Amino acid sequence: MKSYAFPVAVALAGLAALLTGLLPLQDFQVLAGRTIPILAFVVAMSIVTELVDSAGLFRAVTARLAVLGRGKVFLLWLLVVSLATVSTVFLSLDTTAVLVTPVVVLLALHAKIPPLPFALTTVWLANTASLLLPVSNLTNLLAQDRLALDPASFVRLVWAPALVGIVVPVALLWLMFRKDLSGTYRQRPAEGITDRTLFWTAAGVLAVLLPLLVSGLPVAYPAGAAAFTLLVLFLVRQRSVLRWTMVPWRPLLLTCGLFMVVEALHAHGLTEVLAGVAGTGESFPALLQLAGVGAGSANAVNNLPAYLALEPLAGSPVRFAALLIGVNLGPLLTPWASLATLLWLERLRALNVPVRAGALALAGLAAVVLVVPLAVLALWLGAGMP
Repeated sequence: MKSYAFPVAVALAGLAALLTGLLPLQDFQVLAGRTIPILAFVVAMSIVTELVDSAGLFRAVTARLAVLGRGKVFLLWLLVVSLATVSTVFLSLDTTAVLVTPVVVLLALHAKIPPLPFALTTVWLANTASLLLPVSNLTNLLAQDRLALDPASFVRLVWAPALVGIVVPVALLWLMFRKDLSGTYRQRPAEGITDRTLFWTAAGVLAVLLPLLVSGLPVAYPAGAAAFTLLVLFLVRQRSVLRWTMVPWRPLLLTCGLFMVVEALHAHGLTEVLAGVAGTGESFPALLQLAGVGAGSANAVNNLPAYLALEPLAGSPVRFAALLIGVNLGPLLTPWASLATLLWLERLRALNVPVRAGALALAGLAAVVLVVPLAVLALWLGAGMP
């Protein structure tokens, strides 16, 4: 997981496609115009979330959750559901995987609660709750850019399937773990805030940033301003926290390479090859077909290249939403289906929390079989399709 070999190989493949002409220069320029602002947002938000976590905000939130849980495991789990959902919707699925996973797992371990229900809740919701806002998922930002929608219009398009993507997985998780989620726990004394200036300033920056991300402004601007503010603050008060690893170099290399490789494939007939399996039209079966292909492709290769490959076949807002259902709600079977799942597994290994891949895949299959069709049905009904 720590190796750069695969991301570098993919990035070099994209560069080779450009240098050899397999990716035409004009296509690359259009691609860069679309993706550079999105990648700038990803970098800025990575810095923001890392520094907010270093200020102790996530640990303080989970400590507060332990108090609000009143010693009841089920109530504590519902609070974790809320935290994972809010984190995913407003800060992205990768934030939930990287920062929420360790704090809620440690919360469970310290309370002598089986950690798996809490861990699986975070990774499922990191994926399935990532449909509501453009900032929730990189695929959403790409779709928003292609459709030229403001955040409010995007929400109006996807709110119904986004709700399904939260409610149905939570219901399934409760059915799976209802015995583990019963009973009581003992609260652990909360850790004190080490630097109150850092803590409250970081909290204030985040409080200002969140509404700006859904205001209609290009998201890279408020995210960049927030990252700059926090960098200056930490440079003055806690310089040792600042490190180059706050920038997600491996995901950036992988993402840039995938963008270029898939664009090169589009230039050489990928769209025509996929047209036969992606279908056409906006009937319920047609939308379900596109979502199913998206979900299958995401679990086969990763949700980002799956989205990029199928994007030209979407064609209308409703079909774009169906594709997002597939690539956002569907990556629950394989570890590589989304970057968030890979990051989640990395965090669990660091915490010595075992996860069986077979059991994870079976549970994910049951979820996808239910969630994706129900979400497509909600989209179809909500859009008033014939």
